[in-house]
Amino acid sequence: MSTDQRTFRRTVLDLGDAVLRPWDRALDLPGGTVPALVAAAADPVIAHWNPLGTADPPAAESYLDRCDTAWTEGRTGAFAITDAADGTLCGNVALFWRDREDGLAMIGYWLLPAARGRGLATRATVAVARWGVETAAARRLELAHAVGNDASCHVAERAGFRYEGTLRASYRHPGREYNDEHLHARLAGDAW
Repeated sequence: MSTDQRTFRRTVLDLGDAVLRPWDRALDLPGGTVPALVAAAADPVIAHWNPLGTADPPAAESYLDRCDTAWTEGRTGAFAITDAADGTLCGNVALFWRDREDGLAMIGYWLLPAARGRGLATRATVAVARWGVETAAARRLELAHAVGNDASCHVAERAGFRYEGTLRASYRHPGREYNDEHLHARLAGDAW
């Protein structure tokens, strides 16, 4: 399959109580997109498990530029999870190609404190995974999280990503030691 067929194209996904909207320069969150990203980076849970690198306005602007470019190139589908009623930021879910020609993609997510505990990360992960399979022919979707991040492990399992093993010393956030990660995956043909 050609990389043209394996292209993530900007779209909006409606979950009812939440809307997944592309992270890019056009995204306009209440109170401002840049301040929302800076605030998300300051959340202790996000900072511990998934440091955003958006701790100040220039870094947040750079993040939006990278998302915009990745969408334009079709290599990453990064979505802001927003509240359907008021448009405020709830979190993020992103799908990116690890091996585009082979159809291998990786998914990740984070939620702000007010959005946690209601199944939103699971529903957003399933919606974006299904979108990647149906619109860009992803054949295998992987999800990796740090060992010890039990909340992320539960999301992976509820979203149908089977546990496949532990990757030893597989990932390092800047300035930290390497972490072991759990690898979960689902195939395009798995039951949804």
